[in-house]
Amino acid sequence: MAIFPQTRTAAPPPSATPSPPPESPRPASARPESPGPAAVASSGSTRLPFLRHIGPNWYASVMGTAIVASAGAMLPVDVPGLRAACTVVWVLSALLLLAVLTARAGHWFCHRDQARAHLLDPAVAPFYGCLSMALMAVGGATLTVGQDVVGARAALAVDVVLFVAGTVIGLVAAVVVPYLMVVRHRPAPGTASPVWLLPLVAPMVSASQGALLVPHVSAGQGREALLLACYAMFGLSLLATLVVLPLVFSRLVHHGPLPLALTPTLFLVLGPLGQSTTAVNQLADAAPGAVGAPYASAFVAFAVLYGVPVMGFALLWLALATAMVVRAARNGMGFAMTWWAFTFPVGTCVTGAAGLARHTGLDALTWPAVALYVALVAAWAAAGTRTALGVVSGALTAAPVPPRPATARTT
Repeated sequence: MAIFPQTRTAAPPPSATPSPPPESPRPASARPESPGPAAVASSGSTRLPFLRHIGPNWYASVMGTAIVASAGAMLPVDVPGLRAACTVVWVLSALLLLAVLTARAGHWFCHRDQARAHLLDPAVAPFYGCLSMALMAVGGATLTVGQDVVGARAALAVDVVLFVAGTVIGLVAAVVVPYLMVVRHRPAPGTASPVWLLPLVAPMVSASQGALLVPHVSAGQGREALLLACYAMFGLSLLATLVVLPLVFSRLVHHGPLPLALTPTLFLVLGPLGQSTTAVNQLADAAPGAVGAPYASAFVAFAVLYGVPVMGFALLWLALATAMVVRAARNGMGFAMTWWAFTFPVGTCVTGAAGLARHTGLDALTWPAVALYVALVAAWAAAGTRTALGVVSGALTAAPVPPRPATARTT
């Protein structure tokens, strides 16, 4: 079973990096490789060994669970029992967040060498953006669904705390991870990965989640400032995505399909597409109480004029990514934590389509949102079940094995 993200597909080949002299080896913090048994023992990392390989990619399970709850609550249809089911999923997402936060804290406390190696690994470091999105996904689900359980005031307080923490972490990751890629990672040409989008899409999540908080800010400059700050984060994320996305497609065209275990990460491209459409629609809803009539009307028009073409491209990429996943499955793709890429990005397309349906009143946009939500729930159930089984069996907490390379089959 291939476990991700400890695979090093995005790193330069070992032969491209000169080996240090035997008498002066680099410190463990300066190289991504896992230390040998002696180093592990000397660093104290034998404590809680099952936490050693719990990387930041595990936050994707929190994101994928929370989006099931919030996307279900935003569907433009009334399904009996859906709200109650979403509430149960929200509770599960909150418990998952606490569990993963605890596990990651234990990872940093007991396995600092591995945690530092993750930061220096271009295949793993981008997943630090998932922490930001996990916090805000649970916070947004708390405000939209959890208030039925904890009350509106408590839900708002929780969302504010998680939004602020997630936004700060996301903005830091959006700077630090690209910085490390330039000065430390130095990925080889042709190794661009959809994973590189993760720290860049986190501010877009802040833009959409911040829109939910705009009406709760006192009218005046504070409310307008939050609205425009959300638009600024929307632009930050969108322009950064437009820089990276061509690299990803160029890698596919010139170097062929991704390794089997990494193929599901193609769905990550849907994240900035669906999330940006969600953001402009939710910001349009919040604009009338924050800015004057001319601007408020312009924001509503922008939501439709931007969202429809972007969702069209999202559907194109969804078809391409699905075809690549089918090909990988036929060639023997097994379960890996990358399966969680089938959840949150698809969920953002659900909320994006739902927002467009709300602003246009078109059934032609309502039913794609429903169909995508059904696919989201199926993907979440599959990824969640396989993850739970992997945790119980120990397969997902064991040392990783290299992914199977893609075969030469082209049909």
